[in-house]
Amino acid sequence: MTFFELQHITKSFGGLVAVNRVSFSVKTGEIAALIGPNGAGKTTIFNVVSGFLAPDSGGICFKDENLVGLQPHQICQRGLVRTFQIVKPFAGLTVIGNIVIGALNRTSDVSSAKANALEIASVVGLNHVKDVEAGGLPLPLRKRLELARALATKPNLLLLDEVMAGLTAPEADEMIKIIRGIRDRGVSIVLIEHVMRGVMALADKVVVLNFGEKIAEAPPQEVVQNKQVIEAYLGEDFLSA
Repeated sequence: MTFFELQHITKSFGGLVAVNRVSFSVKTGEIAALIGPNGAGKTTIFNVVSGFLAPDSGGICFKDENLVGLQPHQICQRGLVRTFQIVKPFAGLTVIGNIVIGALNRTSDVSSAKANALEIASVVGLNHVKDVEAGGLPLPLRKRLELARALATKPNLLLLDEVMAGLTAPEADEMIKIIRGIRDRGVSIVLIEHVMRGVMALADKVVVLNFGEKIAEAPPQEVVQNKQVIEAYLGEDFLSA
């Protein structure tokens, strides 16, 4: 069975080709990182994969099914879900209420959804604020809530869009531990990330985009030695840091 494969995806906006025939695959239990400069096409790929945008051409194979043409809620129900870089919780609901909304993707029974939500709150370290209104959370906890709400849908593949952006180094280290724990629960992950400490610590392989095209795909230690990747994204200072 093909778990996940992006097959020559192209997406344009007017005359701008944002993604140009990009392909890569993810295996069961794998963490893949999608990196590259701003405007490289990373979030566009997430939008296409999750059904928020239709590709101009190409295929998206997930568990031997082509996802092209499906709506976001249909893709979520099949076990593929994404987070968003700009977190937008339901501010007037409690933390646990937000997670319950995600859990209701898999069941119509509110008691069962709440039990799932409580488990997920523990997994991401939100138990101590589970009854707090989400609108009052600081950024690090809102990031965790965004992750928890997605995880509550019981995904097989989780797309994480810059979950470490804006976090301090200790906060990023805590997020790395949480993501490892999610992978240990059997969830495969694709993450867009500029925090390279997270990429190096988590990724089994790295896909690098530049101007909408894939310029490299390799394990992280190989990617950071790639001259084209250094010139396009990392910079010479990265190797001496």
